[in-house]
Amino acid sequence: MTDKNRRGGFETRPQKTMTVKKKGPDLKPVPTAADLRVTSITRRPAIHISVNGRMIEATPGETVLAALTAMGLRVLKKSNVNGEARGPFCGMGVCFECLVTINGVPKQRSCMTEVEDNMAIQTYEPPPS
Repeated sequence: MTDKNRRGGFETRPQKTMTVKKKGPDLKPVPTAADLRVTSITRRPAIHISVNGRMIEATPGETVLAALTAMGLRVLKKSNVNGEARGPFCGMGVCFECLVTINGVPKQRSCMTEVEDNMAIQTYEPPPS
């Protein structure tokens, strides 16, 4: 064993290199809401919510985050520090990465808010006035 393979008394293993897929025809299509919902579950009649001005169906009793995930939305806001895209992290109200504007009220946790009929949801916080 050489000194190069030892750090802090522990033997290190050579790291595996990752292959990165490049953009092109090999990319999989983005799933639709029908693809992301479990079809064997009997659901209550759907309600309608508006997400960024687009009407979608949601199931009463599910969270806003569940409805957004089912529609394939992965980015909910932009970082306040450097503007990078941010999405949900914990899904249980601890991390505040799922903040959206709901019915005109900014910075609402989508993972802790239950959907309601005709709810208006806006991702990306609007710029301050």
